[in-house]
Amino acid sequence: MKTTIVSGEVNETKTSAEKYAEKKAKRASAMHSENHPKVNEEKTVTVSSRGKKYLESKAKISASSNYKLNEAIKMVKETNYSKFDGTMELHLVVKKQGLNVQVSLPHSFGKQKKVVVANEKTLEELKQGKINFDVLLATSEMMPKLAVFARLLGPKGLMPNPKNGTVIKSEKDADKFNAANITVKTERENPLIHTSFGKVSQKDEELLANAQYIIDAVGGSKTIIRAFMKSTMSPSVKLII
Repeated sequence: MKTTIVSGEVNETKTSAEKYAEKKAKRASAMHSENHPKVNEEKTVTVSSRGKKYLESKAKISASSNYKLNEAIKMVKETNYSKFDGTMELHLVVKKQGLNVQVSLPHSFGKQKKVVVANEKTLEELKQGKINFDVLLATSEMMPKLAVFARLLGPKGLMPNPKNGTVIKSEKDADKFNAANITVKTERENPLIHTSFGKVSQKDEELLANAQYIIDAVGGSKTIIRAFMKSTMSPSVKLII
C-alpha cells in the first residue's frame, strides 16, 4: 500500500495486488453465503431429496396407521415402484442390543444357494483365492485347516460357525442343512435389525409365513418396540406386532 500527503491530508492508495486480494475475499464470502444459507426462526430452508414416484407412493400410506402383516404386504406391493423384482425387508427396533438368532424360513427366495462341505479340494481352491460356493459347511476336524482362510471367508460371511449351523458333526449331516437359513441380528452398536424375507413377486401367503417366522424368532412383542416393512424401492409401513 502506498501513502501520499496531499494538502496536509494523508491518502492511502492500494496496490493492484491488494485490490485483487480484497476482490477475491469478497467473492469467496459471497459463495460461502450461497452454499451455507442461514436458517433462523423466521425463515427455514428445506431441501427435498425424494423423487416424484416415492412421494406418490408415500401418499397412499396412512402415516397415523399401523398395519397387520398381511395388510402391510399388500400395501408394500401396491406402493412398490421398481421395475425389477424388489426385495421385501423388515426393520425392527428391539429392546436390547446383541440379539442374534438363526431362522429357517419356510419359503426360500432368491437364487438357489450352492452348499459345499469343506474338504482337501476346497482347501486347494481357497489357496488360489477361488470361492465356488454360497454356503460352506465344515466338520470340527476341518475347522483348524480353514482358520488360515479366515481373512478371505470372514468378510464375505462364509466362515463356518456353530451359531449359524454351518459346523456339522459329519458330512452326512450336510443333507439336513437348510440353505434357506438366515441370520437375524442387531447392528453392532445399536438395537436395530435389518433383514430380508422374500421378493415382491412372491405369493402373499409365502411372504406372510416368512415374516411371521422372523418376528417370532426375535421374540415378538416382548422384544420388538417398533417394526417397519418396505421393499427395495417403496416407502415403509408401520406394523402391528
